[in-house]
Parts: sequence; C-alpha cells; structure tokens
Amino acid sequence: MLKDTGERICTWLQENLSTWQDLSLAIHRHPELGYQEYFACKLLTEALAAGGFTVQKGIGEMETAFWAECQGKGTGPTLALLAEYDALPELGHACGHNIIGVAAVAAGLALARFRSEWSGRIAVIGTPAEETGGGKVILVQKGYFQAVDFAMMIHPADHFCAQVTSTAMDAIEYVFYGKPAHAAASPQEGISALEGVIQLFNNINALRPYLPDGVRINGIITEGGIAPNIVPERAVARFYIRAKQRNYLNTLVEKVHNCARGAALATGCKVEWHNFELSYDEMCTNQTMARIFEQKLRYLGVEQIRSGREGMGSLDMGNVSQVVPAIHPYVAIGSLGLTAHTQEFAQAAGGPGGLNGLLLGAQAMALTALEILNKPALQKQIRSEFENRGSCS
Repeated sequence: MLKDTGERICTWLQENLSTWQDLSLAIHRHPELGYQEYFACKLLTEALAAGGFTVQKGIGEMETAFWAECQGKGTGPTLALLAEYDALPELGHACGHNIIGVAAVAAGLALARFRSEWSGRIAVIGTPAEETGGGKVILVQKGYFQAVDFAMMIHPADHFCAQVTSTAMDAIEYVFYGKPAHAAASPQEGISALEGVIQLFNNINALRPYLPDGVRINGIITEGGIAPNIVPERAVARFYIRAKQRNYLNTLVEKVHNCARGAALATGCKVEWHNFELSYDEMCTNQTMARIFEQKLRYLGVEQIRSGREGMGSLDMGNVSQVVPAIHPYVAIGSLGLTAHTQEFAQAAGGPGGLNGLLLGAQAMALTALEILNKPALQKQIRSEFENRGSCS
C-alpha cells in the first residue's frame, strides 16, 4: 500500500513537471535578496493555497516568511518541508534557492493530493534570507519549530549526498577608533585606526598555525579611511569565524577578540565589536532520516551517492537541526566540479540539470515524508537518535 502510494506521488510530480519548471524559472529570472523575496513568496504561497494548504504570511515578523499546512487523514506528527528562495547580490540564483523553494512546495503539494494516505500534518515553511539574514534562526528563536517534529529540505550541488555536516559561524564586525591628523605634516599627532585593523589581521594570522583543522577565519576591511593625507580616525573589518562545533567556536571567538584587544593596545586605538549577522550552529544530520532519504534516491534510480560530505560552509538549517530531527541533503544539478556562488552554478540552476535535481529532490522528500508519517516505530527511532545525539561534527 505504501509503495503504491509512493509510486502515485512520484508519477504525479513527474506529470506536473512543467508547473515546477515554470515556478522555478520565474523565480530564477526574478532574483531577490534576503527579506526582499516578495515575488517568490507570492508565487509559492499562491501555489500552496491553490493546492489546499492553509497559508499564513509574515510569520516571525518577516514579511517574506510563511507557514503553510495541510492535515492528513488523522492525528500525528508534524513534518516540515523548508523552502528557501533568496538570491545572491549580482550573481542571482547562484546557490539554486529557486530549486529549493519549488522542490519543497512541489513535495508538499504531492503529499496534500494524497492526504488520505498518511496521518499527521505537513507544513511547508518559507524561510527567507538564508544567505545573509538567517531566517530560520529567527523562526527557531521565536518558537515556530516547537510545533515541528521532523524537518527536511534539499540543496542543489554537483553530487548527491544525504549525510551532510556544516560549521557553526559567528559574524563579527570590529570597529577601531583612532585620532585624525595630517598624514604628512603632523603624523605624530595622529593614531591610525587602519593600523589597528591591519594589526588585527596580523594577530589572527599569527594565531592560525595553532588552531585545529576545520577552523576558518575569513575577513575583509570595509572601512579604512577617507583620504591618504588624513590619518584614519575610523576603520572597520568584518569576519566570518567558523568551527565544526558551537562549543569550540565560542572559545575561538574569544581568541579573536583578544587579537583585537592586542591590536588596539599596540596601536593606541580603541576597539569595539558586535555581531553583524545572526549566528549559525553546526548541522546535526539525523542519520535515520538521512538513510531513508538515500534509500528513496536509489529507488528513484540515483546510483552515485556520496557516503558523507563534510561541509565547511554554514547553514541556518544547522540551528533547526539543534531543536528538531532534520536533514539537509544535496542533489546534483550538474557535473562534478560545479561550484556554488558562481555564474556557472546560476546557469545550471535555471537549466535542465536544475529541473532534474528539483524533481528528484521533491520526489525523494515526499517519499521520505510518506514513510515517516506512516510508521510510528520509525518516528520513535528518529526521536531517540535525536535525543541521544552526541557530537554532530
């Protein structure tokens, strides 16, 4: 019975491929930055409402976030399919979020069409601003995932993989304050804030050889003065600081703060810092859910599936995975070597490979959800793993 329903779901998704293509390409051709995804939000929520979902927009005090839900044949757990749809500055959908958003909606609509075949509730949650704003972090903080039992999404890549990790990340801005003076006539009267920033970079570089594998500290100077003949009074640097686990990241960030303190002391500056973006926690993939997803990919004919992927980037899905069992599998939209955040990736996300990845991702998510919602013993196994999880690195 379950297999028969799964086959009908997959067939329905295949038969409606032109609909998913139209939605995906419309979003791809109309890229919107985080918290500005009004066009994408409208398209996705209209499709969900037309498919029988009850839709609430503007959740979490975010205009482009939404919660859409559909009830099955009886009481049961809530399984969330997470949609992303923000683009990158200048590059557009070079991370393929048009695929992510439509795949979640397509899977949700497929399950809604066969709602008499499962118990519980499907929620499609629109999560804006993954790239720089961390919409999921806000939804976690505001308690929306307290109503969720299981969560999943897919992400386009150059390969298939269900066992995914990511790093925890803090985004820190350091602001140095000096004293202006004429840089040529009376430099001795000045204190260069820019020298403070440069010394911060030097101190961090001196720290790097003594940090464990998996640490990343990447920074840029966003302000360095206003003219060459003025000793800079203010200089600013921004850093993404990453580590495999939140516990160590907290220690690492304090080390970087000490680098800033030392730089200020050495140059006579004053320094202050703050988080300029929300913090991301590491992704803790639920292995039981991931194994089911991988089984569904193989059922769909996918043969080349990586056994695991250690991601050095950071995901706001990581914060979700700390409060609810979750997976964030990768689906291939191009050949090996295709790199996210490039023009080539943006082209793939709007091409045949992107459409194929969208379909397979939607089918695999729908099949995974169907099995979880119909097997109480499996639900218990997933929860048990989550409750007894250790390190997620």
